[in-house]
Amino acid sequence: MKLLIDTHLLLWASDFPNKLPREAASLLADGENELFFSAAAIWEIAIKGASGRKDFAYDPDNVRRDLLANGYIELPITSAHAAAVRNLPPIHKDPFDRILIAQAMLEGITLLTTDRKIAKYPGPIRKV
Repeated sequence: MKLLIDTHLLLWASDFPNKLPREAASLLADGENELFFSAAAIWEIAIKGASGRKDFAYDPDNVRRDLLANGYIELPITSAHAAAVRNLPPIHKDPFDRILIAQAMLEGITLLTTDRKIAKYPGPIRKV
C-alpha cells in the first residue's frame, strides 16, 4: 500500500515512536508499504519551527535527510496539487494539511493521519 504520512506522524516516528498509534506503527513497519512524505511536511516544519512552535522544533534539513535515509519517498508539490486545493470543502483551514489532502487525492496515495478534521474529507484518507 502507498501511504503519505502526515507531518505529526513523521515527527513522532522519528523521535517519539511510543506516541504513534499502534495501527500507525504497524503500517510504518510493514515492509510491503511504500512510505511517502510531502515537501509540504518539510515546509511546515520549517515555518512552524521558525515561529517558535515547540512541537515543530526540528531541523527540516535533518528530517528530510533522515526520511530519505530510511527509505521514504519524497512527494514534490506540483501546480496540479496546488490547484486541487480549491476543490476541497472548507473543513480544515491549515494550508499544509489541505495540500496533503489534495496530493493524496490526485496521486491515489492513502494519507495516514491522526487528525479528525482531515479524516472528514472524502478520498484516500486513513485515520489511525
